[in-house]
Amino acid sequence: MKILGFIASPRREGNTAYVVNKILEGAKEQGADTQARYACDCNINPCKGCLGCTQGNGCVVRDDMQELYDELKHTDVLILGSPVYMGQMSAQAKVFTDRLFAQITPRFSPRFKEENAGKKLVLVWTQGNPDPEMFRVYFDYTRHMFEMLEFEVKGVHVITGTRNGPVNKRENFGPSMKDIGISLVSELS
Repeated sequence: MKILGFIASPRREGNTAYVVNKILEGAKEQGADTQARYACDCNINPCKGCLGCTQGNGCVVRDDMQELYDELKHTDVLILGSPVYMGQMSAQAKVFTDRLFAQITPRFSPRFKEENAGKKLVLVWTQGNPDPEMFRVYFDYTRHMFEMLEFEVKGVHVITGTRNGPVNKRENFGPSMKDIGISLVSELS
């Protein structure tokens, strides 16, 4: 099983990176082939809306997303981690998600390709606010959007209260995140 963690945070060593990496660590302990990619290390430009990808040659924007498309083709599970900014995903997560348009088309699209359907997805949100229900409408919307894009959403994890300090300082927090990765591999094996 191959698992790709995309850390859509502007900070390479922030809360989102810590959480996603702990989940990947748990999955790796169960034998999964894991890889973390950091949005802050990638040059990903916004979708141009040109529909060039509908002509059969893929996305016309040449940047690091081309490499990510290839990785996604060989990935069983995508873990998308994003901090919550202004009540929604980070700009880094949004540009990544928008660029999936070139590869992922839902069943109702005339460009639907079976090989792109059924990827597993885990959404990870980190937020400063301590209320896990504060942005639930947005989290549910995002889950539904990915389901429409033919992803099988295996979990939505909301890590709250990050304004009170980094999650890596919380007692027993790392092992609980590793348990998510362990459970994910156990469930899908």
